[in-house]
Amino acid sequence: MQRQSHKSKLILASSSPYRKLLLNRLEIPFETHSPDVDESPLPGEAATVLVTRLARQKGQAIAQQFPEAVVIGSDQLAVCNEEVIGKPGTAEKAICQLRRFSEQAVIFHSAVAVQCLHTGYLFERCVDTEVRFRKLDDDEIRRYVAADNPVDCAGSFKSESLGISLLKSMTSSDPTAIVGLPLIALARSLRETGFQLP
Repeated sequence: MQRQSHKSKLILASSSPYRKLLLNRLEIPFETHSPDVDESPLPGEAATVLVTRLARQKGQAIAQQFPEAVVIGSDQLAVCNEEVIGKPGTAEKAICQLRRFSEQAVIFHSAVAVQCLHTGYLFERCVDTEVRFRKLDDDEIRRYVAADNPVDCAGSFKSESLGISLLKSMTSSDPTAIVGLPLIALARSLRETGFQLP
């Protein structure tokens, strides 16, 4: 059951089904709108700065259409050996990413930005998750990609699904951050803006 409606509309500025599922856990009514934002990095821009800026800009794109709403923007980047890793897009690229990650550490930067143009409220947080992959052989990589189809996930795995079996360890201050929306930080922000949680 969803909670009583807040005086302000809550909007998730994302088309991601994973973020929508996560936000549903907070049992607050919300709408989703997909922002149109150029995600190109600026020259010399660090990954944490980039991911936070994109979360803010995604939210701003929707907040301009709904200035009295509380808007949630988010973004996630994976970094391995100082190189930013994007979504694979195809099964073969996912297989290549996972081959590369065998026995490696990958850092996932997950940013959330909550804003309301009417009140001037802005909250930003970036939560890091260190994922260490165990030694992976080609057969199990191919079986995994065929089973989980992680082509729309940065890092080519789904920790909330079968992808957890690929890992040696995962360390974060927020277990939801790896899926793309850090709920601990988000819940704090929503309380600040007047939403009732729990």
